[in-house]
Amino acid sequence: MDASGTTDSDGSDYTLLKDLKWKIEEEAGTFSLCLWIYLNTSATPLPIIIIQQAHSDTSSSVPFLALNKEKHMMLFPLLFLHKEAPDQENSASLTEIPCACSEIEFPTDKWVHVGCEVSADFMRLHIDGEVVGMKAVTSLRNCDSNSNPLQKVTLSSVDNELNCYVHKANVLPLSSSIKDHYIKDPPLQLSIDSSCASEIEEGSDGVWSIVGGKASCRRNFSLDVILSDAFGQPMNKELEVFSSLLYDDNGTPVEKPNDAEAPLLTSYDGIEFTSFDRPSKLLQGRASFKLKISQLSSKCDNRLFKIKFDIPKLGSYPFLEVFSRPIRCISRNRNTRTPSTVLKKSTLLVNKCNRLEEKSSEVKSNPVHEGKSFPPQKRVKLGLEKLASTLTANPLLFHRPDEEGNSHAFNDNQVEVMSTTSLEGKRETIEETENSLSDSGSVEAKNSASEVMASERNLISDLSIFKYCLGGLNERSLMLKEITPSASDQDMDNFSQQISLYSGCLHHRHQIMISKRLIEEGTKAWALISQNNDHIHWENIIYEVEEQFMKIACCNSRSLAHQDFELLRRIAGCWDYITKENFEKMWCWLYPVAFTLSKDWINKLWTSTSPKWIEGFITKEEAEASLYGTTGPQEPGTFILRFPTSRSWPHPDAGSLVVTFIGTDNAVHHRLLSLDYIYSCGGREMNVKPLQDMLLAEPELSRLGRTVRSH
Repeated sequence: MDASGTTDSDGSDYTLLKDLKWKIEEEAGTFSLCLWIYLNTSATPLPIIIIQQAHSDTSSSVPFLALNKEKHMMLFPLLFLHKEAPDQENSASLTEIPCACSEIEFPTDKWVHVGCEVSADFMRLHIDGEVVGMKAVTSLRNCDSNSNPLQKVTLSSVDNELNCYVHKANVLPLSSSIKDHYIKDPPLQLSIDSSCASEIEEGSDGVWSIVGGKASCRRNFSLDVILSDAFGQPMNKELEVFSSLLYDDNGTPVEKPNDAEAPLLTSYDGIEFTSFDRPSKLLQGRASFKLKISQLSSKCDNRLFKIKFDIPKLGSYPFLEVFSRPIRCISRNRNTRTPSTVLKKSTLLVNKCNRLEEKSSEVKSNPVHEGKSFPPQKRVKLGLEKLASTLTANPLLFHRPDEEGNSHAFNDNQVEVMSTTSLEGKRETIEETENSLSDSGSVEAKNSASEVMASERNLISDLSIFKYCLGGLNERSLMLKEITPSASDQDMDNFSQQISLYSGCLHHRHQIMISKRLIEEGTKAWALISQNNDHIHWENIIYEVEEQFMKIACCNSRSLAHQDFELLRRIAGCWDYITKENFEKMWCWLYPVAFTLSKDWINKLWTSTSPKWIEGFITKEEAEASLYGTTGPQEPGTFILRFPTSRSWPHPDAGSLVVTFIGTDNAVHHRLLSLDYIYSCGGREMNVKPLQDMLLAEPELSRLGRTVRSH
């Protein structure tokens, strides 16, 4: 090889950059330096030199790889090889030295692959397998034929305090493929999947509120942790993930009071254990936690907590540990309980499946209006809520928020519903018990399902039904993937009816009934796209994804826009390359949406161009920003239709539509449309008004707004 390099390290998979040195012995001056970098610059002022170059005969050094003030990566010419190399005697600003520079901001606190191509005539910088910067240089070989044919240059870290980890650092011949190095053996990272969170409220300040304290009051909350590679592919390793409760301000463990329970508890089969004594095992790269907090913030000087998840067996690294948002542990809400007699009378009002108001992990403070919230809403719930709705004559219903106080999240015991003799009908308030059914409980679900199931044979075990009803989204997804390959359509119908019966929620039925097609068509689509490759460039999947979407949605007149694909990329959780895991995330969101659009009612809204009833795939923040604007809210009653980005199969509300609108209080509200009647009618003719007419007939909705898309 033209260039040889030796690396000094301890031989582990992950090494601090300060412990590495590369000794380059160049003759023709051609080599590539490839490495994965995990960089934390939060405590380091920019610009910073990441790797310096020096010669053994001199005490000074010059930059080789650096980040400028804009976080753009810069690759500099090599000493003794390039005429443009930095002068060791005269220090100059990084901006004054010729270099190959990227035009995109370098990501921090995540793994990024960096490739540095050094040739006699050019320098080329690669980020995640793609060329992001190139600089033509002048070789000193061509300028001075009497130059020393052998010079040694050492590459190393310049700052021992720089918090930078390296994985798989290699000096390779220039003929080697940097992209091959990028794809092979990526590093690991641990992350929290907030889409599976439940029983957590998030305030506008980003703080989670969790009900804890004594055993009679505290509640389970759920979180999933994922071990994946840098491409987002889950790693199927037999490892255990540990959880612990820390103080948010200094990261120290929350103390266990004398003769009291551990501050963080985990539940298995209804039994509580100390969290450290009962870690959660990874299953296909995912560890699911059902936790409880026994300590209240009010008894700890009102300090905030956070939960740390880590895998001690893999070592103590920042990328193999992950922390939750700050947590305020509170006691149970003190709401007036409805007497049991009133409760029984009130529950008779619920004659259709209950629906969920959209509360999701996508909720963040609006980036368009810093320091300005949408009054009076301050807190929203993550995960599954217990909301009730009434549906009689008309199929459309959207939920109204609890207007008490400053919270638009429903409390655990009280929900407000609309009667639907007409869409402008009166409102009733009902109370639910603390043990009301999860998701969208329904009295009618039990009645209708029990009639059908009375004569049905149980082809799927009772244990499977029990696990599905109690499991989280991940467990339900895995179960459906196991059941559907060998189950007939009748089997799935029977299974869905049993789930409706025992969960008390008809909405699960729709997600179960589309499972077989969703899984089969998703598997075929990925096989067609991937051609047995593990990583596919994003641009190469766009055509096939659009074809599949238009086919399922039964729509040939409207294709997906660039902004739609950008949102799909964010849902998939990928960057330039997509893996099977990324594709499945995207598919589990996209398929239910396309299936909804295939229904005649919704299809007409999607294909309409004047007006454009559904602008495209937009986020909650984009809808809020469009309605609120830089000069304040639009007229009360202005609304936008969108698909919630936090609802993916098999969530009961995957593929549903949300109305985001300006209320009479000049605040932005979000209500989930109930489309069950559409699903239940199937192909039958529906002798009802068009959906757009029903929307405009709502007293709180008056005109369609326009969407301002940010990506």
